[in-house]
Amino acid sequence: MLGKRFARRQDLGLTPAEFAVLRRLDSPRRIEEFVYGLKQNFELGGETCLTVRGVLRTRRAHCIEGAMLAACAFWVHGEPPLLLDMRAVHDFDHVVALYRRHGHWGAISKTNGIFLRSRDPVYRDLRELAMSYFHEYANRRNHKTLREYSLPYDLRRVDPRVWVSGEQGAWEVAAALDDVRHFALVAGRPLRLVSRRDPFERRAGALSQYRTPRALIEKEKLLKAKRSLAARKRNKTRR
Repeated sequence: MLGKRFARRQDLGLTPAEFAVLRRLDSPRRIEEFVYGLKQNFELGGETCLTVRGVLRTRRAHCIEGAMLAACAFWVHGEPPLLLDMRAVHDFDHVVALYRRHGHWGAISKTNGIFLRSRDPVYRDLRELAMSYFHEYANRRNHKTLREYSLPYDLRRVDPRVWVSGEQGAWEVAAALDDVRHFALVAGRPLRLVSRRDPFERRAGALSQYRTPRALIEKEKLLKAKRSLAARKRNKTRR
């Protein structure tokens, strides 16, 4: 599939109705609007890596799932289906779909927060694009955590039955992104100068498109209580 410029419905293994959705997404703006309109996949039943078909069926996604759908839409319209992986420390990684306009890079991003959304095609190279996420990429302790970005990963390397029309999840793509070469964004002395988010930034960072389900909040509270109990037990044994 690497040399195939346009993805046909038969190549992807999609139904006419599924393919018609991707056919309508004929510009970055339309792809972006569609991805933004998907509900957030909070993985209440366990971790997922939904294929394009799974996203179209459930109308929900998290970052890599939304990125694969966006990349597939680009491929349908004659552009390479490219993903970029961004690695963080003590935080979740983030995956976006890449595209180019007039020699500059842009990205389509699915996120429930305000700061890690899509990027307009104004970045001269991939490091510049990835660095645009650095300041707002923070964990719950308000540390800025983004450290690496990858080479573009062309999804045409993977059988569409795995990541487009499959029913078992696109875990092979997630594994491939882990293996692709990554480059450091920030390292060494500059990291000592990076500040934590201030209170105003924390309030802004709390904005989300979709409310976190109560079941997930309760689950996180339970895990936090278990960790706290385990820490107290460890401290007692050291005395």
